[in-house]
Order: sequence, then structure tokens, then C-alpha cells
Amino acid sequence: MIKPIMNKNTPFKYHKLYFALLIAMVLIFFLGSIEVTSAQPVTVPRINIGIDEAQSPQEITSSLQILLLLTVLSIAPAILIMMTSFTRIIIVLSFIRNAIATQQTPPTQVLIGLALFLTFFIMTPVATDINENALQPFLNEEISQEVAFTNAMEPIRGFMLRQTREQDLALFVEIGNVNVQDGLEDVPNTVLIPAFIISELKTAFQIGFILFIPFLVIDMVVASTLMSMGMMMLPPAMISLPFKLLLFVMVDGWNIVIRSLVLGFR
Repeated sequence: MIKPIMNKNTPFKYHKLYFALLIAMVLIFFLGSIEVTSAQPVTVPRINIGIDEAQSPQEITSSLQILLLLTVLSIAPAILIMMTSFTRIIIVLSFIRNAIATQQTPPTQVLIGLALFLTFFIMTPVATDINENALQPFLNEEISQEVAFTNAMEPIRGFMLRQTREQDLALFVEIGNVNVQDGLEDVPNTVLIPAFIISELKTAFQIGFILFIPFLVIDMVVASTLMSMGMMMLPPAMISLPFKLLLFVMVDGWNIVIRSLVLGFR
């Protein structure tokens, strides 16, 4: 005699399991009986990258212009950092944070963002000159590419020459054996750009030294006071930090520093 699978003595949890298995079997039988409809074919686009023979000189010129544009975009960060006011600004802002000893406050992203927007503000006259005398005439096909590049470099060279020290410029002129006869107009960009960079570094370090002096005095006063009171185990930096912040806020330090940086490029 075959015993039934479920009886009245079977626990309730086994009733639930049996019911779930029964439903699963019904669903499998029902889904298996449904005819699978044929799926519509999906077309996938194919991308071809190749080199074809140019039919006219204009096609070669367009390809070279695209290649030149991609090259400029790849070195755009270096151009922004090394040929503008960004270098001096970011170094001075880093010196401020180190002088106050606030660790990562303000964060590095905030300092870089502030330096970028200050750079845009300072370089606006140069960018306007480039747009009016080089970019727009070139887009309107009024001047050639070589003339546009020359017109674009003139305001940038003027900006860098105003900020470059004569001794730094003379250093690279001497090292490169460059013959400068008609004055600064004959200085090539390969000489002017590195001279401008080291001049900016020197100026930024001079400003950083001046910024460190008042905060260094606070550290010395706090350290001497703690030592005279016998609190040698208490870190002086922990006590001097609130006084540094108080001094920087009371004199409106951000206003003074930013004003000095911006007016230094005028």
C-alpha cells in the first residue's frame, strides 16, 4: 500500500514546501508549452578606422589641422599651468595653508579651483586679445593659420615678458647661444617660456617667505610660553593654530593675499 505524501501528521512547514513545489511545476509546464516567437534581428553599427588616399590637397590640410588641434588639446594643461599666472597663484596658496598648518584645510581641490578662476580673471585681457586678433579672423578665413598663430602668441609673449626677470631671460639666452639683436622681439618662445617659469617660481617663493614670518612668530611665542609654564608635553602647534586662524581672519588675510596676487600681474 502506497502511503500518501502528505497527511494530517505532517508539519505545517512541509505543507508550504509541497505547495511551492507544485506551483513551480505548473509554471514550468506552462512556460514550456508557450511557443518561442522569433526575435527580430538587431543591427549593430560597424565602425571602420582606416587611412584612405586623399583626393585633393585640401583634404590633407584638414587632416593636419585636426592632428594639430588634438596635439594642442593634449598639451593644454601644460600651457595653462606654465604660460599663465596659475603657477604663482597655486604655490602661494599652498604656502598659506602650510604656514597656518591646517593640514588639508582648505582642500587641494578648493585651492586648485580658486587658482584656476583667478587665472581666468587675470588672463581675460590676453584671451580677449587672442579672440579678436587671431581666433575670429582665422575662423572667418580672413588670415592664414600661420598669421593666426603669430597674432595669438603676441599677447601671451607680452604677458610673459612683463613678468620675466632680465637675469632669468639672460640665463637661457646665454645657455642657448641665442643671438638677440633687435631686443626682446627676437627672443624665441623656447627661451622665453622657461625663463618665465623660473621667474614665477622665484616670485612665488618670495611671497611665501613673507607669509610665513607672522605665523612663525606666533609659533615661537606660543612655544616659549608653554616652556616657561612647564608644559613641555603639550604640542605648541595645537595651541598656536587657533591664534593663527584668529590673526588671519582679523586682518582679512584672503582679501590681502588675493589682492596682492592679482595686482602683481598688472
